[in-house]
Amino acid sequence: MSPQKLYPESGVELTPFLARYYDQILNIGSVGKYGRFIHKAIQDTGIRPGDTIIDLGCGTGRNAALMLPNLGEAGKVTGVDLSPIMQQQFERRFAGEERARFFKHRIDIPFDLGEKADIIFISFVIHGFPHEVREAILSNVRNNLKPKGVFVILDYAEFDLQKMPWLHRSIFKLFECPYAFDFIERDWKKILSEKGFETTFEEFYFWNYIRLLKSRSLQ
Repeated sequence: MSPQKLYPESGVELTPFLARYYDQILNIGSVGKYGRFIHKAIQDTGIRPGDTIIDLGCGTGRNAALMLPNLGEAGKVTGVDLSPIMQQQFERRFAGEERARFFKHRIDIPFDLGEKADIIFISFVIHGFPHEVREAILSNVRNNLKPKGVFVILDYAEFDLQKMPWLHRSIFKLFECPYAFDFIERDWKKILSEKGFETTFEEFYFWNYIRLLKSRSLQ
């Protein structure tokens, strides 16, 4: 029996089957384009040697693996995820790699990793929660980010669902959860500004439906 979802309408809380084959499903669903896209997005993040990174909702560690070459010998990345299946895949991927570690924890309740990060990265996760839960995630970001640290959201951009081409709209409605419909209607630059962040960079992908949004903490 699959574990009960914490948020019943969430599309980012995966069944054990989907968690086990998550990377392969992304490859198939994107017709092989996901790998090139996520590589470009990681490069656009602007990672520097020596950076300490937290990857919220890290999954199998696919993103973390792309981050490591940019971190040099002194940098490190900590993946935070709740799924034991993701943990198994992450730890198998990084066996013997001291710069990558996994922290099993929910991203919407407080946690303390013992040190704050230069960059906190979250990819296609935050849209899949009710907005009050997103607020809790943002609080965790603030509490775990260094002063003037960078918060990166790679997720859907803001757009009018009704103005999408019929095929794109149909696919979005078929595969996305109701929380995502709410996410795309919100002004995330304004939300981040109200939380003490200043937007410093944005890049769009996939016909401008996906955005990488970088913000710097003003604390």
